Amino acid sequence: MQAMFAHAKAVLFDLDGTLVDSAPDLGAAVDKMRVARGLPSLPLARYRPMAGAGARGMLGEAFGIGPDHPDFSAMREEFFENYQVCLLKQTLPFDGVAQLIEGLAGLGLPWGVVTNKSTRFSEPLTRGMSLFSTARTVVSGDTTPHAKPHPAPLLEAAERLGIAPNDCVYVGDDERDILAGHAAGMGTVAAVYGYLGVAQDPLGWGAHAIINSPLELLQLLNRA
Repeated sequence: MQAMFAHAKAVLFDLDGTLVDSAPDLGAAVDKMRVARGLPSLPLARYRPMAGAGARGMLGEAFGIGPDHPDFSAMREEFFENYQVCLLKQTLPFDGVAQLIEGLAGLGLPWGVVTNKSTRFSEPLTRGMSLFSTARTVVSGDTTPHAKPHPAPLLEAAERLGIAPNDCVYVGDDERDILAGHAAGMGTVAAVYGYLGVAQDPLGWGAHAIINSPLELLQLLNRA
């Protein structure tokens, strides 16, 4: 694999589906709602492809409703309250992510997180996992006036790191991540080991590179 980002001075990551597998906790939060309403529990396999879409994806899978449904706002808040209680119970880094972070340290590259997850959830999650002890910044979905695919959160992260956007690489598992990275002038990497839904085609996102496992990123950054 070609080291196309050997010039990079920092790496930024999406959170859910890229660094951590939070699908079990997200699924448990919405499945609790189903059971409370007398509906049968659904297997995690049903929820996993929608985990990257947050409340919209979880409620859509569990109840077949969208943001235009009159009960959506109230059910979203119920989902949020359930998730807040369990967000660290089963969430773990994807295999290879811890080694990837160690590898970035070996390359002398600072790193951070840019997620659409609101601070309400991203702060306790990243604070509660040792993986994030070396993260230089965490920019959440409500940190700036805009969320991804707008470039504002990525530009905020670059500014916090004191590194020009074109010297940063952004890694994510959703098309909006790649769109945001391009708009910010960053190198973009699509992580296809995360929560790709059946309708998603990462080859059409326009990412500069695609990785099938976290450690493949190191090959793209290798300065040797």
